[in-house]
Amino acid sequence: MNSFSSQLQQLSLQGNLRHLPEMESHGTYAIRNGRKMLNLSSNDYLGLADDIALKEEFLQNLNLQECRFSSTSSRLLTGNFPIYARLEKRLAELYGAESALVFNSGYHTNSGILPAVTDNRSLILADKLVHASIVDGIGLCKARCIRFRHNNYEQLERLVAESASQYDKIFIVTESIFSMDGDESDLQRLVELKRKYDNIFLYLDEAHAFGVRGVQGLGCAEEQGLIGEIDFLVGTFGKAAASVGAFVICTEEIKQYLVNKMRTLIFTTALPPINLAWTLFIVNKLCRMQSRREHLETISRKVRDVLNPLNGSILSNSHIIPYVLGDSERAIHTAEQLQREGFYLLPVRPPTVPQGTSRLRISLNAGCTDTEVENLVRALQNCSSKL
Repeated sequence: MNSFSSQLQQLSLQGNLRHLPEMESHGTYAIRNGRKMLNLSSNDYLGLADDIALKEEFLQNLNLQECRFSSTSSRLLTGNFPIYARLEKRLAELYGAESALVFNSGYHTNSGILPAVTDNRSLILADKLVHASIVDGIGLCKARCIRFRHNNYEQLERLVAESASQYDKIFIVTESIFSMDGDESDLQRLVELKRKYDNIFLYLDEAHAFGVRGVQGLGCAEEQGLIGEIDFLVGTFGKAAASVGAFVICTEEIKQYLVNKMRTLIFTTALPPINLAWTLFIVNKLCRMQSRREHLETISRKVRDVLNPLNGSILSNSHIIPYVLGDSERAIHTAEQLQREGFYLLPVRPPTVPQGTSRLRISLNAGCTDTEVENLVRALQNCSSKL
């Protein structure tokens, strides 16, 4: 048996073999194998991806000059269409920042920024649970990296105190809302730590907070009045903003540096103008969607009240709520049971999460009604009573 086959067989025996699911999306529902289920596995946090009224408004006002479905080259060649400048200017205005830079995806962003801005005189201190795209970017860096225990700021502060004088630059890297646990970083404490040293840069991934938190939907940094303290504020358009691509909020100097040094920006074909036009359309709408954000928080609290007591030390305080079940087979069985009851939930297994923490990742969106969430709560309570 060749190595690929044996590894696939081992994954199957462990209950960790993955397959690409075939499904259709209808608003807040998913259809798979002929079964219609409430979709609780999407990152469409505000329920905008299938909003017919939004799509009709966008198409009715679409400038045909922007109706181009390919950019045909990188931004440094012929792909830097005017819509890029308009979107980046708008993002900078919203954040009250000098500049913004748009990328093809969150993966391009997180795997490209740190390798561009660090060198062998830099130290990266990254939360243990940062996204795989950040981990891969760190792997491309010449800088030394230490992964501190998740949200363990005592360890982080000790590492900074021990290392500050040994490196030209220290990059503290974290997320505002973590994608698998649904908990948050303590941004105020990180900012206070940064203020004690001249050579610290804060890198914050707001992928799961952009659109969802803050009065204008700009994320946790806006919610806490800390936007100006973040050196690299990263957000994505592929989740709550129902589009594609990502961005960083930064100084003009850093933007120009990235344009010249960031390989995942330089060596990739740019996003098509029509995608950017849709993104700008949605970004302008997000500022006025506070009622959706409030509803999302209300229904999230109802589900957290049921699941947080069951999850041990993993306590969500967001719209991402894990149901930690331990081994993979148990997670698969529970997901199948809930699917039969009309809830599209999928098991999350190693290596996405640590061994022994396989789970269901409940991803709520503002399109869910109170009745749907009440039915979900009852189903979860029934599941937990049978385990």
